[in-house]
Amino acid sequence: MSDTHNAASIRISSLLDANSFVPIGAGVKARSTDFCLSENAAPSDGVITGFGTIDGSPVYVYSQDAAVLGGTIGEMHAKKIVRLYDMAAKTGSPVIGILDSNGVRLEESTDALDALGSIYAAMSAASGVIPQIAIVAGNCGGALSFIPALSDLVLMTDKAKLFVNSPDAIEGSNVDVLDNRTAAFQAKAGNVDFAGTEEEVLQAARTLVGFLPANNEDDGEIIACTDDLNRATPNLSTLNDDAAKILEQIADNGIFFETKKDHAPNMVTGFMRLDGQTIGAVANRGAKDSICAGAARKAASFINLCDSFNIPIFMIANASAYGRCEHCEKMLPFMASKMIYAYTNATVPKVTLVTGKAFGGAYIMMGSKALGADVVYAWPGASIGAMDAKQAAKIVAQGADERAAAKKFAELQNNVASAAARGYVDTVIEEADTRKYVIGAFEMLYTKKENRPLKKHGTI
Repeated sequence: MSDTHNAASIRISSLLDANSFVPIGAGVKARSTDFCLSENAAPSDGVITGFGTIDGSPVYVYSQDAAVLGGTIGEMHAKKIVRLYDMAAKTGSPVIGILDSNGVRLEESTDALDALGSIYAAMSAASGVIPQIAIVAGNCGGALSFIPALSDLVLMTDKAKLFVNSPDAIEGSNVDVLDNRTAAFQAKAGNVDFAGTEEEVLQAARTLVGFLPANNEDDGEIIACTDDLNRATPNLSTLNDDAAKILEQIADNGIFFETKKDHAPNMVTGFMRLDGQTIGAVANRGAKDSICAGAARKAASFINLCDSFNIPIFMIANASAYGRCEHCEKMLPFMASKMIYAYTNATVPKVTLVTGKAFGGAYIMMGSKALGADVVYAWPGASIGAMDAKQAAKIVAQGADERAAAKKFAELQNNVASAAARGYVDTVIEEADTRKYVIGAFEMLYTKKENRPLKKHGTI
């Protein structure tokens, strides 16, 4: 057995619990005889498939074997993956794909293309039914790059290559100008949720399986919480420049798994536990950050993932503006509509905390009551309103003293008391009490049920 074939097996062994892997279809070989394929030894037709456990939870896994015909996708290779999806859907278990392939098998031509299409179809049918995690561990180019894109979460090793077109195929580019295949490029583009060494990536996959439920009908495992439910969280406002640190302080045992950290870093998304329950968090990174098109896209995608698998959503609002650039002017209305629709369409428990400025449309988008937040908290120093008081004064003063107008506007409109008086904030809480209040809200909402008008699907 070659080193590369060993690599495909070792990846599975490293991912799963010790001695838990059971192979499926190990004797399958390519049926095509064109170009002397029948003369090539092709164990498992270039992909190892089977099932095992991660921390005792069942998962299905496939690992492409670059040592066998380059790990290329042919008829039987794809049938094994599709069969795995069929079994996973029937049993309600996640699928983890480890990708390392040189592409579609040219010797099988249209059979190979049809085979790849069957994988797309199986993944699309399973979307929102069972969690799908893609691990890019080697080459994943051309039409194969759509497989991770169809997955719920994408992890990529630092030595892997993910691309649609190679650098040389892009006009005016080459590998020295821009290497679009790297984990760093793809993570920044938002196509990868986590990048690191192979060891780090496999461990991250195990961690994510622990956060996710087995399927869309499973409420997920609530583990015993070893952290104090009433633990004080003082001085959180000193962390207002990085919401990820606030989330760490609130989370059980300080554990927050951030997704797409390198993409649209002004928006934070990730998983945490509160009293043992998995929570999906979405937050504005810092007080000086605005909501750009990438941030809205990132939030919308994550909210959809959470809602699909019954994961409650916790929002931290601290934004007062939109991105100001050509790209935002082109894309922000479209992406913002995706985020707004995703949040309003979500039927899971939704809790919001306003930590700083929450002005204008940015306030509405970040889990406001208007969009369906079940509970909204705010810190005493937060500001909620149509716009910053100084900017508003220039409009409402009409030639009068702008400084006095700004002060009056702030007193009447831009404060938590004003928002609470109108029912837009449920409770003004002290920073130190944040953890216990948020936990209390989600515990109260645990049995939430919400019915929506019957429709096929929305168009946004």
